[in-house]
Amino acid sequence: MNGVPEPAARILPFTEGIAGALVDGHGRVAAWTPEARELLGRSAAEVVGRPVRALLADPAAWRELVRRYARGAREGEAVLRSGRGEDVPVVFQTFGLTEDGAALATGGAGTGEAGATGCFVLVAPAALAAGWFQDHAFIRELFLQDRVGLAVFDPELRLLRTNTHLLPYTGVPADLRARRLSDFLRPEDAAGIENKLRMVLATGLPLVQAEELLRTIEDPRGGVSLAISAFRLQDPNGRVLGVTALFTDVTETRRAAERLALLHLATARVGSSLSVTDAARELANALVPGLGDLAVVELADAVPLGEEPAPDAEGRLLLRRTAVAGQPGACAGNGPRTPAPDVVLVAVREGEAAPAEGHPIRMTAPLRARGTLLGRLTVGRRTALGRYADADRDLLREIADRAALALDNARRFTREHRAAVGLQRSMLPPTQTQTPAVTTSGVYLPAETRTGVGGDWFDVIPLSSARVALVVGDVVGHGLAATATMGRLRTAVRTLADLDLEPDELLAHLDDLVTQLLAEPEETGEEDEDAEDADAESEAGEAWQVRHPSSPTGATCAYAVYDPVTRRCTVASAGHPPPAVAAPDGSVAYLQVDPGPPLGVGGLPFETTEVELAPGSVLALYTDGLIEGRGGDLDAGMAELAACLARPGAVGLPLRELGREIVAGRPAGGLADDVTLLLARTREVPAESTATWQVEADPAAVGAVREAAAAQLRAWGLEELVFTTELVLSELVTNAIRYAGGPVEARLVRAGRLICEVSDPSATHPRMRRAQLTDEGGRGLFLVAQLTTRWGSRYSRTGKTIWGEQELPPPITR
Repeated sequence: MNGVPEPAARILPFTEGIAGALVDGHGRVAAWTPEARELLGRSAAEVVGRPVRALLADPAAWRELVRRYARGAREGEAVLRSGRGEDVPVVFQTFGLTEDGAALATGGAGTGEAGATGCFVLVAPAALAAGWFQDHAFIRELFLQDRVGLAVFDPELRLLRTNTHLLPYTGVPADLRARRLSDFLRPEDAAGIENKLRMVLATGLPLVQAEELLRTIEDPRGGVSLAISAFRLQDPNGRVLGVTALFTDVTETRRAAERLALLHLATARVGSSLSVTDAARELANALVPGLGDLAVVELADAVPLGEEPAPDAEGRLLLRRTAVAGQPGACAGNGPRTPAPDVVLVAVREGEAAPAEGHPIRMTAPLRARGTLLGRLTVGRRTALGRYADADRDLLREIADRAALALDNARRFTREHRAAVGLQRSMLPPTQTQTPAVTTSGVYLPAETRTGVGGDWFDVIPLSSARVALVVGDVVGHGLAATATMGRLRTAVRTLADLDLEPDELLAHLDDLVTQLLAEPEETGEEDEDAEDADAESEAGEAWQVRHPSSPTGATCAYAVYDPVTRRCTVASAGHPPPAVAAPDGSVAYLQVDPGPPLGVGGLPFETTEVELAPGSVLALYTDGLIEGRGGDLDAGMAELAACLARPGAVGLPLRELGREIVAGRPAGGLADDVTLLLARTREVPAESTATWQVEADPAAVGAVREAAAAQLRAWGLEELVFTTELVLSELVTNAIRYAGGPVEARLVRAGRLICEVSDPSATHPRMRRAQLTDEGGRGLFLVAQLTTRWGSRYSRTGKTIWGEQELPPPITR
């Protein structure tokens, strides 16, 4: 066979261990084979010529054996006695002999049949025969059962034998003998199996549960998944006879696993975004091609806006197509197409996940969460892929239920996010301001995170003497709690700034406030109204929780004060990135600020840095969201900011345009952290708009100061303010001389308003009192308060300054 020479002596497996004996017509042993001698331990000399009954363990059993033989029995069981005195259970079969000695399968023995002179008896040990019978029964039943496909291939991988239920699929021939798999399977599928079978033939290593997709040439649709096991066949001499393969249909198991994987994929993807539109898009994309060639998500208009969808008076809900995945053109013919209208009306109670009428290859399921219909989910496939099964409809229901909960979470987050952003924006100053000291423009991009917007803020605070405070801060954490904390800190900064504190002193007070906030006990009262929903989400496996996180754990802040008269800028930082300065010549540098600890650490001092800024310089204060938004490398982010400020012509751009350019490329949503940027272009008060006098500690010097101030006001064209300014200066200088001594300094500044200042070396806080009619004094500060728009005092390391402001008269038009 196959060109391989036969061996000289070949042992057939079904003759090994079988003994033979020739019995004459008188029941005596006429011949004895060597196998019989091995079986019973008796030589031919001992046995030949003796009666067969002498070989039985019970000679009386001979009569029954003869009687059965006479009735036609040709096989049976017996117990022989060996030469060693042992009982040997055997099975036997007899063949009648004619006079010429030929064996007849149906012949008789003894004298009961014409022409018969005896019989030939084949004997095998009972245990060996039982194994043969079991093997035969096993092979027979294996080829008859229909749960596992069985095929025997020759070395050339031609089919020799199969059970009747091998591959019972469309396109498989009824008679597979001598055929190859490639005769009826798609070439790529047949090649995949044959390559594995050749490996088994070559190596002898069995193949165990290898999965293959099989599609016939006649019906190449979805196909079936088979788990294939195979082992090599060979004879006792080691010659390869072929290979046997077992095929198990695991299509439903595979599809169940695929459905489970699709359920997990859709759940994970729809829950990966807290944007309703993005979540709907992720849901549609997750279902193609796993559940169909087309997926459509339709939602009520209110859902992407974070609002509660409400049906109309007739109980219908307006749905708008929100997301589509797949290629509608591939579903032509009888298959589903993209729904024609972008907007549809559906009944609120609509929505069982069953095939739509007339379209067995399209399914629709409602998107319903917490008893509210949000929209619906539709999937469809091409006709060639077949109808949807009940398991597919169950899967769509489960996906729709989970997706609806995720979409409702996104809706509720959108509502909270909009509220937080609205609250935060309401707490921020106008994006653009004009003061005598600076022109400013602010940019704020809220974060899009699972816990809401952050606690970033910026502020521009006018101070006395035309100075301005520039503030940028960042509260740790996100959500309404961070926004509320931000509002408290911004109010505190404005309150402390109104006291005209130095930047380092202001941060020290602010640090004390944050420390107190952190020490406040958390609320442990009633559960919020969404607790029941949050529990339901937990049971459904949702990761997002409705409740807010715990209170923020600290903040960072940069506080800068710019004086347009001296052009000096004083900066202090509480763990905040340093401001950048772009000079009018285009050079950019970061201020060498020594950052103190973040607010809330407590017990550590803050340092100030003072620099002189040229008029027209752009000072940039920002939060870390601006410099870590691209890759998270702060150094790279700072270098990028510096490069943007140093771009030719950047310093001369309008601040709003420059701010937009700096944050360009960062999406308005999807940010991991808030992006806050405050740009300030510095101005100066020219020397001719200030006048300063040193006053001796002598009451007689007050008159000279009044006269000099009046002359200066006339020179500025402010004659209308001469009288009030003389009164204010008189009161302030007189009080300074009387209560603080010298030296005293008086100054007038024309910068949007007329500012009158008197400085003395005392740190005593001035108090305004209401004098009685009989009092000789106590009316000085009261008069100052009545004659000025606003007044106040500030302290420095050398004393204090009392100041008052008056509005400038409108210019005279001629």
